[in-house]
Parts: sequence; C-alpha cells; structure tokens
Amino acid sequence: MPSYPDQQIKTILRTVKTIAMVGASGNDIRPSYFAMMYLLNKGYKVIPINPGAAGKTILGQTAYASLKDVPAPVDMVDIFREAKYAPDIAREVVAEKDRLGVKVLWMQLGVISEEAERIGKEAGLTVIMDRCPKIEHGRFSGEMGWLGINRKVIDNRKPLLFGRGGSLGRK
Repeated sequence: MPSYPDQQIKTILRTVKTIAMVGASGNDIRPSYFAMMYLLNKGYKVIPINPGAAGKTILGQTAYASLKDVPAPVDMVDIFREAKYAPDIAREVVAEKDRLGVKVLWMQLGVISEEAERIGKEAGLTVIMDRCPKIEHGRFSGEMGWLGINRKVIDNRKPLLFGRGGSLGRK
C-alpha cells in the first residue's frame, strides 16, 4: 500500500467539497454505494459518474456518463473502477481538470496504477492510491475507534468529530 502522510490526507478531506465518483453504483450492496452515502452524510457533494445510470439519480444525485458532462466545480475525482481503467480515467481527469477545477485524483482501495499516478502528477494533481476517503474520514474523525476498530487509543467516549457534523473542520 502506498504511504501518505496523515496530514496530507486530512488536508484533502478538509478542503475538498465536491467529489466526482467514477464508478458510483445505485446498487445498495456495492461498496461505492456505501462510500457515496457516507460522504454525502458528512457534507460532501458527490457526483456519480456511471454511463449506465446517466440521467438517473443515485442517492438523490444526478448521474453523468462521463466527466466531460459534469458541471463545475469538482475538487476531487474518486476512481471506483478496476485499476486497468485508471489510466484512461486519469487522462479524462487531466483533459477536464482546468474546466472543473480538479486538484486531487484519488484511487480507491485495491486501485493501484503507477501509470494513472504518473499521468495525474505530471498534470499537477495530488494523487492518492489504494485508499478510501470514507475509511480515512472515519479514521481521522474517531468513528472507526468508536465502532470497535483498533486505532491504538483506549477510551470509552463517543468520538468528538473535527468540526460540526463530522466535517473534519471543512468550511
């Protein structure tokens, strides 16, 4: 798993407001559905990208066929597709980054593509691979420890989230 400083992940989660989720699913048993629902509940705007659902809604959000169809702004693109698709998605992100304002290219757990990473970094994007923003948010907000996941901190209190509504202090 690639290593990223905690402060870098926290900064991304605090500053990002709008996420385009490539591979979002309306199927409520898919991981992308749960990740999208969690992020929406934490105050992020999440735009689903799914050609099969274009024009429909997923969790109340209008789905688009591709990034070129999405209205600005988008701070982060989250790739929820197999790694073999990541380079082409990264190229699309780079093609749309100035119009959308994209700053971060994020690849979900298990999505590792050095080619997509290189494409993103060469275009000046911050690139995160093999991580889930839902899990990272939960880790930094203390929710994961409260749910029984060992975070090497012993306490018996419900976590106090960073800022209101679990927003990690995002404004």
